[in-house]
Amino acid sequence: MSLTWQQSFRNFETYLRLEKSLSENSVEAYLNDVKKLERFFAESKKDVSPASVSYPDLKEFLGWYGSESSNTRTQSRVLSGIRAFYKFLLIEGETDDNPASLLESPRIGFKLPQVLSVSEIDRIIAVIDLSKAEGHRNKAIIETLYGCGLRVSELVNLHITDIHYGEGFVVVTGKGNKQRLVPISGKALKEIDIYKTDRNRLTKIHDENIMFLNRRGRKLTRAMIFTIIKDLAARAGINKTISPHTFRHSFATHMVEAGADLRAVQEMLGHESILTTEIYTHIDRSYLRDTLIMFHPRS
Repeated sequence: MSLTWQQSFRNFETYLRLEKSLSENSVEAYLNDVKKLERFFAESKKDVSPASVSYPDLKEFLGWYGSESSNTRTQSRVLSGIRAFYKFLLIEGETDDNPASLLESPRIGFKLPQVLSVSEIDRIIAVIDLSKAEGHRNKAIIETLYGCGLRVSELVNLHITDIHYGEGFVVVTGKGNKQRLVPISGKALKEIDIYKTDRNRLTKIHDENIMFLNRRGRKLTRAMIFTIIKDLAARAGINKTISPHTFRHSFATHMVEAGADLRAVQEMLGHESILTTEIYTHIDRSYLRDTLIMFHPRS
């Protein structure tokens, strides 16, 4: 009997979680990608099991999904999830070939990430109302995001015991539960210490070892961090479209512009490949300007 979509989802989830040791967010993303494929067949009223999907079926799905989402990056990510799903089915012996192996990814244009200047970050910090209960917490959040270049998932899962004051390092648990050591500035440590006084005043703490908590003593959600940052940026009069990741981009860009070794920046960001980190060399505006002045005949 052919594997049903629901059974294949459960098996794929177990594989991603236990064998690949992916984070909850990555597991959810992969499953959502494959569920889009199931939805396509349901809406097309095609009775197709996961193992019987053909290359033409997948081409038809990409055409359908392309009309639903014009974002080539989103299309490419969904295609990556489907490739992983069929690679898994092949490993498990549920299918004899991989119909996704011949699919071509859509061309993705080179897009530079949004970056804040140091003065813009200072403006965001300056508008934080420290008289409010969450004021010092929010200031510590911004200083930690920018000072350590953390992903938002790494920030919300940061433990009190991850911070080593004496050595000036924080243990960060990144993608795939891989850990890395990242230096943390004295300024960020000072703001965390001030916030911990407010944290200790909470009437009840549910997540004892989690650093950043909401007023009910529970771990902050990723969505809450987005809301905090968008609100502060609006109050600071910054019109750029920014997110928690903007502080990570700004951290890396400012490090590279100041002359930091690219390998060191790669290590601090937790990038698998230095090719990912190299994007920040394209944002080094001062280097590009100096190169133009030095070599262009009109300069």
